[in-house]
Amino acid sequence: MKKMIVKNTILINADGISVWDALVNPEKTKQYMFGCETVSDWKIGSPLLWRGSYEGKDVVFVKGVIVDIEPNKLLKYTVIDPASSMPDIPENYLNVTYELEEQNGQTNLSVTQDGFEGAAEGEKRYQDVQNNGEGWNPILVEIKKLVEAN
Repeated sequence: MKKMIVKNTILINADGISVWDALVNPEKTKQYMFGCETVSDWKIGSPLLWRGSYEGKDVVFVKGVIVDIEPNKLLKYTVIDPASSMPDIPENYLNVTYELEEQNGQTNLSVTQDGFEGAAEGEKRYQDVQNNGEGWNPILVEIKKLVEAN
């Protein structure tokens, strides 16, 4: 099976601390992640929930676990849709990795999503994330706008 990886990068005119804040601050995540806020204590092994409102109810749209974290540099976590029909087992979780590289007051933000090969509905999930080649670009553009506006 071919390796299925989605990777996108954007250059943001802001320091790494500001970009990091956009990734972990619930008030900011809901501005670019379809109204979802992050809920976590941001420690390795801790849960990470993407929570929002749907039809007036509080809903967890995505859940996972923090795999690795290095403030202002690296955030890696797993993800699964708890409403999907696939079994909630480690093999069905995908990996998301944000890498921040600051240089001269600008931050290069890369996001990689992988783990599709061994996951249930892996090919479909890969195609959904790819979104006609766009991948994470729409979200990265929104993060850039949010961070550069502040």
